Amino acid sequence: MQKLERFLPGFNHVLCGKPPKTAFTQYREKLLKLRQSTLSELSSIFEGLIPLDKLSPNARGAHSRTRVYSRSVSFFGFLHQVLSPGMPCREVVRKVQSFCSEKNLPLPDSDKAAYCRARGKLDDKLLDKIHTHISEKVQQRVMQNQRWKDRDVKVIDGTGITLPDTVENQKEFPQPSRQLPGCGFPVMKVVACFCLASGALLKWVETELKRHESRIIVKFIEHFRPGDVVLTDRGFSSYGNLAALWIKGVDAVMRVHQARKLDYRKGKVLGPMDRLVQWEKPACPKGWDVDHWASLPATMMLRIVRIRIEVKGFRVRQYDLVTTLLEEQIYSADDLAELYFRRWAVELFFRHIKTTMGMEMLRCKTPKMVRKELR
Repeated sequence: MQKLERFLPGFNHVLCGKPPKTAFTQYREKLLKLRQSTLSELSSIFEGLIPLDKLSPNARGAHSRTRVYSRSVSFFGFLHQVLSPGMPCREVVRKVQSFCSEKNLPLPDSDKAAYCRARGKLDDKLLDKIHTHISEKVQQRVMQNQRWKDRDVKVIDGTGITLPDTVENQKEFPQPSRQLPGCGFPVMKVVACFCLASGALLKWVETELKRHESRIIVKFIEHFRPGDVVLTDRGFSSYGNLAALWIKGVDAVMRVHQARKLDYRKGKVLGPMDRLVQWEKPACPKGWDVDHWASLPATMMLRIVRIRIEVKGFRVRQYDLVTTLLEEQIYSADDLAELYFRRWAVELFFRHIKTTMGMEMLRCKTPKMVRKELR
């Protein structure tokens, strides 16, 4: 029956039934359901993921007194706004009014100022704790067969997110230098760390576009556990990053940076285009802490592997990988090649955040609120 698809493509749904929904379509349907829900429904949907006890009133200070815009109401109102691109603050106020009417609480005024003030008082540390709790919950659902060689793989990559064109955003996150002043939008570079098995966003660092992402990876090291495997593209590949991860007990698989010249005639032979080589520590590069650089080992034994992709009708592609996984009996060259090409999954992770959730351009007008929106 499936062979008929080539001859009768327009009748495919009649002959073979409806095709299964793609993962992207399923995500879009779930997101549409969230956007159409009330604040009460939204809180019940996330009840198993979001620790509601952390949204209880403070003993003193911000969100300590009983108000219409309590910490819980402000959080779920802001969450609803983030999940619904283009939703103005006045629409959130109307949803809060509906929520108060449902709970027999005093109705707030239709002015959006009170909600905006309450939203701005949400503590960044609180939002980070909620995010950490959710990511841990998601990681707990990872099955044993989803792990790579019984190890957790963390993939790191960067992307750019456009911000509203305000003076504050332009000052902290300037537009690309190739654009003339007033002809572009501020762009925030986000370097993110994902769990490869679950797709959970574990940690991220936001910075300006012109800062090189290779120097940011050290900020993730304290969040890794010994035995983890870090998977990155060649933009993060450097002696300093490999050594810093190795000291932490974390292995790495990276594509070799284009500036490094490799010689497969040297080193211990492990297989065809598979060598053990010794790299020496270069001079301290710009952007590294001098004391931190001095603590790195003077030499490292590393493994370089060249993988080839041959597809009939297409040009042969080859990639050079460098890794601290030296045991060729456990981690074959084919295993490393398969793992590296799973790195492309991070593009799907970013697509779900930027395209599916509509966060390709954030909507808050100041860097402070942009960071809250990203959280």
